[in-house]
Amino acid sequence: MELADLGFSRLRADRERLDRIDRYMRGEHDGPYIPRSATEEYKLLAKRAISNWLPLLVKTPSQAMAVDGYRRSAGPGGDAPEETPAEWRAWQDNRMDARQTPVHRAALTYGQAFATVLPDPASPARPVIRGVSPRLMHASYEDPAADALPLWALQVETVPDAEGVEARAWLYDATHVYDFLVGGKGGPQLLASRPHGMGVCPVVRFAPDIDLEGRVTGVVEPMIPIQDRVNQTVFDLLVSQTFGSFKVRTISGMAPEFRRDPKTGEILYDANGRPQVIPIQADASRFLVAPDADTKFSQLDETPLSGFLDAIELATKHLAALSQTPPHYLLGSMVNLSAEALAAAESALSRAVDEYKHAMGESWELVLFLCATVVGAEPDPRAEVLWKDAESRSLAQTVDALGKAVTMLNVPARVMWSRIPGVTARDVEEWAQIQEADDPGLRMADRMASAVAPPPGTERLAGGDGE
Repeated sequence: MELADLGFSRLRADRERLDRIDRYMRGEHDGPYIPRSATEEYKLLAKRAISNWLPLLVKTPSQAMAVDGYRRSAGPGGDAPEETPAEWRAWQDNRMDARQTPVHRAALTYGQAFATVLPDPASPARPVIRGVSPRLMHASYEDPAADALPLWALQVETVPDAEGVEARAWLYDATHVYDFLVGGKGGPQLLASRPHGMGVCPVVRFAPDIDLEGRVTGVVEPMIPIQDRVNQTVFDLLVSQTFGSFKVRTISGMAPEFRRDPKTGEILYDANGRPQVIPIQADASRFLVAPDADTKFSQLDETPLSGFLDAIELATKHLAALSQTPPHYLLGSMVNLSAEALAAAESALSRAVDEYKHAMGESWELVLFLCATVVGAEPDPRAEVLWKDAESRSLAQTVDALGKAVTMLNVPARVMWSRIPGVTARDVEEWAQIQEADDPGLRMADRMASAVAPPPGTERLAGGDGE
């Protein structure tokens, strides 16, 4: 009861910060500054000024991260690991090829995300993997920077807006899953509990950027001030473009013409008692003439917009630099870049993605470790996940480099199969089976083994049992 109440209070305390990040990701930004006396036109321009760059800062690294395979370590005798481990089959059964992406994006957005691994109640030998948003889960650690698994964790269905509103919650510890109602005036209410048999709290944290004090930092929150600056500059640009981006022609020293009654010739007045002025028709097909020689025609120049455009580009470059996103991803200014220049422009992103893979790869390996525990297989703490190669290289360049590694460095060719872009672990396994089936040496060995094998039914005679 106390842990459920503590976890729910921690979720409430962190809700304002996480909800702000969520709002900015969905484009619901704090509006730019406008005067209190702003008209509806200004308010409409303020809505149109929102330019949401933040999702791109998250999608760009996440699109380069995809777990594409899993490899167990060699056995104690040096034997080759199993072709398709049971935990990797559980990964495929849970459709994690697609479901891993939301976990990566949540971890990059908020700084951390979670995944639970539990036995299926209908089939205890089948693990169920589910990603959980940090807005809906709090995990408690003895050492938040070093511990792989928490002591306990609380997941809620939703965090109510008002006090006293109940919500469904699940508390995980090393032995059980407890079903609660939290948030009510009477405190948490225990509804049910069931053992999960894992021996540890079955919650894994994904934290791509964590410090030695256990504090996590996402991609979005540090970029919010710059995003607000971009929105303000775009708003100023729209105001200048709407009200001052055109020339204003002026006339001085000329009396206006008034509307007159066709019958009497008297000047007509409006409802406020002011004379009705005949507007001057000024366009490209007309000349303006005046009877008075002292009349002067002039114009007011438009407001230049280049300064606003430069300010927007500068702020966008700041976004790119601080988030390690290539500038041409945001600006679209990629003209005749060579392969070397493109690689240099994306080097910062590649380093960031490599760092994220190291951090979250350990978390996925722990998820698969828990899956092995559920299915009853022997967990392998030295197993590792394999990431899909998403670097910008042509297939010809990749195959040429892999071929040179085989011919010049004597690297086994089968080791290089998994490094070909687009090739999955299932493809590698199928190729290995085809190669073994087509190997003439293996076929000859099979025929020789069949030729020297004793005829069926003679095994007992060869055993010397006296018959």
